Amino acid sequence: MPAETAKQFEALEANAQTLLSVFTRGGFEAVSPAIIQPASVFLDVVGEKLRARTYVFSDPDGDELCMRPDITVPTCRLHLERHPDADVPAKYSYNGPAFRFQPLGSGHAHTREFRQTGIEAFGEANRERAEAEVVATIVSGLEAAGLSGYQLRFGDLGLLRAILRASDMPSRWRQRLMHLFWHPAAFKAELNRLTVEPGSASTHIPKALADALDPDNPEAAEAAVATYLEDKGIEVIGLRSTAEVADNLLGRVADARSEPLSAKTAQLIASYVAIVAPARASGRRLRELATLMGVNIEAAVGAHEWRLELLAQAGVDLDRAEFSADFGRQLEYYTGFVFEVVTQGLGRRSPVAGGGRYDHLLKAVGAPQDVPAVGAAVHTDRLLAAVTNGNGGAHV
Repeated sequence: MPAETAKQFEALEANAQTLLSVFTRGGFEAVSPAIIQPASVFLDVVGEKLRARTYVFSDPDGDELCMRPDITVPTCRLHLERHPDADVPAKYSYNGPAFRFQPLGSGHAHTREFRQTGIEAFGEANRERAEAEVVATIVSGLEAAGLSGYQLRFGDLGLLRAILRASDMPSRWRQRLMHLFWHPAAFKAELNRLTVEPGSASTHIPKALADALDPDNPEAAEAAVATYLEDKGIEVIGLRSTAEVADNLLGRVADARSEPLSAKTAQLIASYVAIVAPARASGRRLRELATLMGVNIEAAVGAHEWRLELLAQAGVDLDRAEFSADFGRQLEYYTGFVFEVVTQGLGRRSPVAGGGRYDHLLKAVGAPQDVPAVGAAVHTDRLLAAVTNGNGGAHV
């Protein structure tokens, strides 16, 4: 091993051990989830963006496996091996490699194999307190490893959900906009389509197939799509199943029968996702929007402000933090509060750390019910680059 590589490896390990020391002192048990995982588990829960970047292979028995693209899902599986009913609160920490294809090429901040050192907390009913503990623990670990200049970025899918619940629209449109939130351009285009001509997408559906789809009989939709594809000799290729295709087409047919989204509702949603504010001022900005548009999102805003108060009590410097309503991170299993830590030298495309709440994930990988869960991971390679390059002096 070249001397420079050996030195870098030692530095990575030193940073990881510093982080783990902080995490274990905070009550997060150190565990080592398996690197090779069942592919189906990941492909079902991580979302389209990460699904396409996961290294998948088959073993000699024909089982489809993958190299873990993150360590949160393996930690969930480890927890369920210990507690199949997911009825025991637990806090875990870990350190190890993860693997993702890099579509723009592998660079120093975006490598195909990288190291994550992180924490996960399962079963804590006091959501805001658990979220504040995770952020404060991650920040303490980063500072112990030598990171000084950084900025925190907060988002909250719970606030977006509250905005959509307060909006007058069919429930399928709420679900669609939530799903598209991870794709900003598509989210904006869909909001515009629903406002101008919600039925426009249905014009691309072949008439024979559209006639066979009945929004009042969704159970028959998958069979109708499968029959149509078989009759036409069309094979489903790509990441979506026949059921997903059927659900999408059924929604488009129903859209053609719906009134457009009102201009006021569209303005409410667009105004919300445009909010960017210092963390301390974000609650006021949210309430101003709610008052202006005549909607009640007070429960979600109150939870947001209480979390900020708990973060301040835990020693997190909120002067370093901003709230961005359009921020949701890339992993689609997140369900609520999300955050990331960025530095000036690496920029926002390469956060040093990040995480958030994911209350449906444990059930998705085998738990009998949803379980409150929140966690975060440090990208150890980026942390080393940030500390080594000395970009910690100024905020982003």
